[in-house]
Amino acid sequence: MIDFHKITANFCFPGELIAANPYGSGHINDTYAAVFREKGGNTRRYIIQRINHMVFKSPEKLMENIDGITKHLRMKIVSAGGDPERETLNIIPTLSGESFYKTDEGDYWRSYIFIEDARTYDVVENERHFYAAGKAFGRFQEHLSDFQAEKLYETIPDFHHTGRRYDAFIQAVEKDSMNRAAEVKEEIEFVTRRSEDAWILVNMMKNGALPLRVTHNDTKFNNVMIDDKSGEGICVIDLDTVMPGSALYDFGDSIRSGANPAAEDERDLSEVWMELSLYENFTQGYLESARAFLTPAELENMPYAAKLMTLECGIRFLADYLNGDVYFKVHRQGHNLDRARTQFKMVVDMENKWEQMHQVVNRYR
Repeated sequence: MIDFHKITANFCFPGELIAANPYGSGHINDTYAAVFREKGGNTRRYIIQRINHMVFKSPEKLMENIDGITKHLRMKIVSAGGDPERETLNIIPTLSGESFYKTDEGDYWRSYIFIEDARTYDVVENERHFYAAGKAFGRFQEHLSDFQAEKLYETIPDFHHTGRRYDAFIQAVEKDSMNRAAEVKEEIEFVTRRSEDAWILVNMMKNGALPLRVTHNDTKFNNVMIDDKSGEGICVIDLDTVMPGSALYDFGDSIRSGANPAAEDERDLSEVWMELSLYENFTQGYLESARAFLTPAELENMPYAAKLMTLECGIRFLADYLNGDVYFKVHRQGHNLDRARTQFKMVVDMENKWEQMHQVVNRYR
């Protein structure tokens, strides 16, 4: 049983804690909405989170990242005449001025101001919301385009190193610890036929053809808060994976996760495709915010990044299936295989729409 009064007593909260309840749909950290009654009788909400230090091995460094980038974002938002309490996460410091509190039991806790009158969506219900998400992610990258990416700690090493993801997949195939490889020969061949794809962007970054940038690295649609009234994407959240990387990985993962009208684990593959109108909405919004700082090489490779991030995700699902479902949570037999197949179907659909994808980018670049 969590003693929230004991936890929150270590932070600079105004007023008295009156409630704390589970909040959101995240699977990594433990998240709660805490309600405080201030002296005048008004109430105000805050997010409090227990950081999963089994996933994020150095919470101190992780919070150093978040503290640095949110301060930078706040400065940019203020200079642009925006509202820094709604347009970026705001850390509530501890009584000693730290960005987190570590308990005697070794748990790490943090808190943010709760952003009211806005919400996240797990699926795209309104195509203009996806446009707004693209605009928000592009603005996030633009605001951080002059932040030194080299200063950031790599919270999950090689998270989007597609070449190493491919190598790990090949190891899973060769080990075949669950004797499942024979039943998924078609899927394995699908990946191996595209082996060269895994190294193209990695090598471009290595030789300087693509710049190193501050990137979010988990740009799912539900990591943007959409304003209830305006429908605008006001704040990018879930900053634990902000690291040095490629802007293309952020763009590509957004398309992978948001432009598929079906569920990520849909078994009926006839329901799975890349919806071109969603791709266009996101691309338009993203480039409205980001095109001024993106290089020609980044602009040229945006469609490729969408395909690559989708392929990478499918590779990870298939590798986990071969390894015995040890990483991703599964809820049925073959769950990771179903997930892999949806990603591969998306890859094929992108390949079939290749010219159209480039035309969309050229329309807004």
